[in-house]
Amino acid sequence: MICSISGEVPEEPVVSKTSGLLFEKRLIQRHISDFGKCPVTGEPLTMDDLIPIKTGKVVKPRPVQAASIPGMLGMFQNEWDALVLSAFASEQQLHTTRQELSHCLYQHDSACRVIARLKKELDEARTMLAHLERQAPMPAATMTANTSALSNGKRAAEDDELGPDGKKIRPGISATIITELADCNAALSQQRKRRQVPPTLAPLDDVKGYTQLNSYPLHKTNKAGILSIDIHQSKDIIATGGVDTNAVVFNRSSGEILSTLSGHSKKVNSVKFVADAELVVTGSADKTVRVWQGSENGNYDCRQVLKDHTAEVQAVTVHATNNYFVTASLDNSWCFYDLSSGLCLAQVEDSSASDGYTSAAFHPDGLILGTGTSGSVVKIWDVKSQANVARFDGHVGAVNAVSFSENGYFLATAAQDGVKLWDLRKLRNFRTISPYDENTPTQSVEFDHSGSYLAIGGSDIRVYQVASVKNEWNLIKTLPDLSGTGKINSVRFGPDAKYIAVGSMDRNLRLFGLPGEDGPMES
Repeated sequence: MICSISGEVPEEPVVSKTSGLLFEKRLIQRHISDFGKCPVTGEPLTMDDLIPIKTGKVVKPRPVQAASIPGMLGMFQNEWDALVLSAFASEQQLHTTRQELSHCLYQHDSACRVIARLKKELDEARTMLAHLERQAPMPAATMTANTSALSNGKRAAEDDELGPDGKKIRPGISATIITELADCNAALSQQRKRRQVPPTLAPLDDVKGYTQLNSYPLHKTNKAGILSIDIHQSKDIIATGGVDTNAVVFNRSSGEILSTLSGHSKKVNSVKFVADAELVVTGSADKTVRVWQGSENGNYDCRQVLKDHTAEVQAVTVHATNNYFVTASLDNSWCFYDLSSGLCLAQVEDSSASDGYTSAAFHPDGLILGTGTSGSVVKIWDVKSQANVARFDGHVGAVNAVSFSENGYFLATAAQDGVKLWDLRKLRNFRTISPYDENTPTQSVEFDHSGSYLAIGGSDIRVYQVASVKNEWNLIKTLPDLSGTGKINSVRFGPDAKYIAVGSMDRNLRLFGLPGEDGPMES
């Protein structure tokens, strides 16, 4: 007989009146006190329902293994084997625990190293910020106390007067400035009438043979992408604006970085040289514009921080006088600045539309400004009156780039649907170039300085030969996107179109040209 709970022979057996099952007395008593029912049938059960059974005291027989010496030796051997196996399992568990502990210590050490590196970078960033804040803007004779008041590179907001509509009152473009712009326009127009293609311009056959000459990693890898490029035509130095919040000034001849312009807190959307001065102007997604002054040691220091926009600054363009520049923003306004003082002379908002500006460029003569909007519209402005004098519709998607030809009457605009060419004399679209499919926008378009070639950037780089309104514009060269990102953000021609600078969504500035031309050889 065995207990229905333990399965062992009971020492004090009892039997249930209701079910007839046999139990060990101490076990069934504890179960009844806890649950009050039979552990097998689940029926109610009390101590009164248990009947004790009397049994004789019988000595348990010795196991068969213990009845002889060989049997006992076998039992001891089994016990020893079990002990050895238990010790082996313990050693394995100890080894696993040691490995886990070692891994945890390695992770802790790595975390400490990362924290130390981040603290170092934070300290460096704070030091750089303090250095930038200590830099005072360059004094200008034209600045007055009630118009600008610049300190530590930042305009004092308390000096900005507000009009009845709550907007800042701008001094406007004075008659003196308008005269200066008109004189510049007249001089350049006369030069353009006598303009001829320079004999040093890269010939058509050379452009057809262009290939990658070199690739320079100018920006950070963790925030890759070059969004804007500009080339100083007389000095042959290149400026790039990146997603990593920096702008870089690069010497193509030596292949060295001259200066890294750090100060913006978000990506740099546009970068421009001022041709006659050691100045660079940058516009950023942090809503600010910065003017950088070159020094004798080759570095560029922040001279001014301009905070007149309330949204991303998408484009910067410098006037032909090199005394003024315009910024265009997603806040649906463009600002006309005096370069020497950093004063916003005029901020123009188009009340007829709510689309922000995504691109802007001065006409080579300087009295016309072209802007592209996020609403697919190209607008032409008279700079003297700040009036919208023409409007070009027809694009699909945001107008990512605008470029005037040096001949003075061609305008190229780039958007989702490709490039449209406009005749400014008749204010009409005379040709559309659709180099890519509908899902691939054209990010960049650029005439070379002579007006002989047109470069387009999208999923690759395409160079066209500029022709007349009626003649076909022939594709003369297609250059691949060697970044592998499928997005060319900026394309610029070097002096005399001897090379093409390309920025895409990786960190590298790529130069395409004819192998063997002057410049650093490919490494």
